[in-house]
Amino acid sequence: MSKTILIIGTLDTKGDEFAYIRDLIRARGHQTLVMDAGVAGAPAFPPDLTAEQVAAAGGGSLAALRAAGDRGAALEVMGRGARALAVAEHAAGRVDGVISLGGSGGTSIATHAMLGLPVGLPKVMVSTMASGNVAPYVDVKDVTMMYSVVDVAGLNRLSRRILANAAGAIAGMVEQVVPQGEDKPLITATMFGVTTPCVTAVRQALEAKGFEVLVFHATGSGGRAMESLIDGGFIAGVADITTTEWCDELVGGVLSAGPHRLEAAARKGVPQVVSLGALDMVNFGAFETVPEAFKARTLYKHNPTVTLMRTTPAECAQLGQIIAEKLNAVTGPTALFMPLKGVSMIDAAGQPFYSPEADAALFAALRQHLDRSKVELIELDLHVNDPAFAAAMAERLLAMLGR
Repeated sequence: MSKTILIIGTLDTKGDEFAYIRDLIRARGHQTLVMDAGVAGAPAFPPDLTAEQVAAAGGGSLAALRAAGDRGAALEVMGRGARALAVAEHAAGRVDGVISLGGSGGTSIATHAMLGLPVGLPKVMVSTMASGNVAPYVDVKDVTMMYSVVDVAGLNRLSRRILANAAGAIAGMVEQVVPQGEDKPLITATMFGVTTPCVTAVRQALEAKGFEVLVFHATGSGGRAMESLIDGGFIAGVADITTTEWCDELVGGVLSAGPHRLEAAARKGVPQVVSLGALDMVNFGAFETVPEAFKARTLYKHNPTVTLMRTTPAECAQLGQIIAEKLNAVTGPTALFMPLKGVSMIDAAGQPFYSPEADAALFAALRQHLDRSKVELIELDLHVNDPAFAAAMAERLLAMLGR
């Protein structure tokens, strides 16, 4: 069955390469929808969506961008426009997949558009930037980055092979039929290695009642990906056991999920149980990367590439207030579970991050700031990884969901 693949390209500077991609896709029996995001000059071949349309959709005009000669400003406008048009074309049922190629500028424009499209829609980006840090281009979406190896500057023996592979990849993706499975209601959960026993037990209890559980590693991108899916309306319930990303956001660690963590479920009214997993730690890379200002703090080498830092009582008090304020905005059933005997595997008697004082500060702040008229507070004299704690969280969420 023929599909329509959106090609986002700078047809003024890389027309031959985009024509090559287009022709290969068409040779597979698929249709193409070509969007020109180039600013420098006339396109090498007529696009379906012109650069003038892209600029207008981005809040500017192509003539003004050319006259100004400001590349950074042009990339920003064309990125916004490409995203707006891609989203509109997809909403109209005219996009089954999207592909692009380019250097840093073209990658910025095209991936900005891709990030506006839903998870599951095939997305392929052939880029000179794909062998480095691709987080700004991928964010929390399923963008497939393919390294171009050589610069995207003309067709040659190597680039033809790589571009042919890319065309085959996007064609194969849109042709792929996902095998039918049982569509169970989805629940999200958050996990770290130090909260794995709790999350595993909760997951198993929920799965036994007919739910499918998506577990997200609380590494910043994991939390943001989960929030994105909740916002997208895919999720029936949330078991947010590991809220540790707030430690990195507050203190300056490397795994922050940003300032909007814990907002999606509250905003969408999704039933949720929340706990305080791993709020005893801030994450850094290898030991030598820990900032000098923190070298005298309580540090723990989790592995050769991850160093953990114990949160202080003052930081825990701030974390408690932040989490309470986020939960106070809830519009659906919400319960906060407080594990009074420790919030992680290494926050227990005899373990390196055991600090009753810091935990007490966290708990006191939550008691002080939480709006009990909106959020149920459940205090259990258990460790977060105690099987009874996990059972209580699972049972409360199942009750919220009518199971």
